Amino acid sequence: MLTRHTTLPDPRVWRLAIVLIMAMLLTGCGINNIPTYDEQVKSAWAQVENQYQRRADLVPNLVETVKGFARQEKETLTAVVEARSKATSIQIDAESLDDPEKLRQFEQAQQQLSGALSRLMAVSERYPELKSNQNFLTLQSQLEGTENRIAVARRDFITAVERYNTEIRTFPGRLWHSILYSDMPLRETFDATTENADQAPQVEFE
Repeated sequence: MLTRHTTLPDPRVWRLAIVLIMAMLLTGCGINNIPTYDEQVKSAWAQVENQYQRRADLVPNLVETVKGFARQEKETLTAVVEARSKATSIQIDAESLDDPEKLRQFEQAQQQLSGALSRLMAVSERYPELKSNQNFLTLQSQLEGTENRIAVARRDFITAVERYNTEIRTFPGRLWHSILYSDMPLRETFDATTENADQAPQVEFE
């Protein structure tokens, strides 16, 4: 009489299969959402900084161009230069995004530069030759475009922060946060410091 022998899989194969199944289930439950959304916040913040730096880079040439036609506007020109210096001196890296005081200081400095640039543009209205200068026209066009890019970058950052914070506060993200990501804090955003943070400052060029 013949006896059939059934060969059972190697226990290591079973363990590997269980690990793979668990990994698939956990992935489906959003275990990776928190670090993923956190990286999106950091990426969005990098774009905010890039666009503000783009604006700051335009300021020296803009000031020099205006100075060539309106040297007597020394107070306004000085205010722009000083505001730019302050704005570029405050840097926030990705690890400092949860510090509301640093974000507030950064925001205030950028708003001061926005105000100084608005006053500079108002001054230009008194100088027809300046308004028709090709270099000035190019710079004001670039500044307009940069202000719009800043508004978009700020909006995207606010959206990314809201998504990240919501994930931490709601199930199942709240569970994963308490178990695996308790060292990752809620993020601050612009709407904690300034109203209409997702709108471009009004810089008129007429």
